[in-house]
Amino acid sequence: MLASLIGAYLTVALRTTRWTLLGQDHLAPHAAGAPAVLAFWHEFLPLLPGFALIARTLPGYRATPMHTLVSQHRDGRFIGSIVRRFGIDPILGSSSRGGAAGLRNLLTVLKRSEIIGITPDGPRGPRRQAAAGVAQLAALAGVPVLPCAAATRWRIQLDTWDRMPIPLPFGRGVLVCGPAIVIPRDGWKAAMPAITEALNQAAERAAAWLA
Repeated sequence: MLASLIGAYLTVALRTTRWTLLGQDHLAPHAAGAPAVLAFWHEFLPLLPGFALIARTLPGYRATPMHTLVSQHRDGRFIGSIVRRFGIDPILGSSSRGGAAGLRNLLTVLKRSEIIGITPDGPRGPRRQAAAGVAQLAALAGVPVLPCAAATRWRIQLDTWDRMPIPLPFGRGVLVCGPAIVIPRDGWKAAMPAITEALNQAAERAAAWLA
């Protein structure tokens, strides 16, 4: 019941937000069907459906399934129940539990030219420090990492480890997509600093736009 209530609230908040997309050229190929790993810091998780909403307005949009990795623990299943309301399919798995099965499922959907949304610093941090999984996944699948961020002007700031903001309805919001990062199959370790830097730049750009 709580997941349904939160999902209903986010539906109202996100659909009544006036979104601006920065980096349309970077998002457009993937809205048209090119597979990618859409990466964003864990704090932006409540805003993830905003990308699904705005992608549908882009020229050449093709309805492509989107998935996100969530923990097999109770909090992950709770998040999965919420994102389903926005047409985002949760895949269960984490570095500590169900990781191998989760990775296989992620690779399977990427081979079907679908989209993965992943939080490199989730589910428990440290904040804005990317773990290796996102680079390894992109390298194995042969798809790029698309660094993203989001922010809304009206929000409630939670006192959590990731400082997660909860959007309020009828405000302004910004979605940021940076240039795609191509990762060689044997070069995922070298790509990790670039992924972290790109995610931080996207987050800073989103914050600056609302300042």
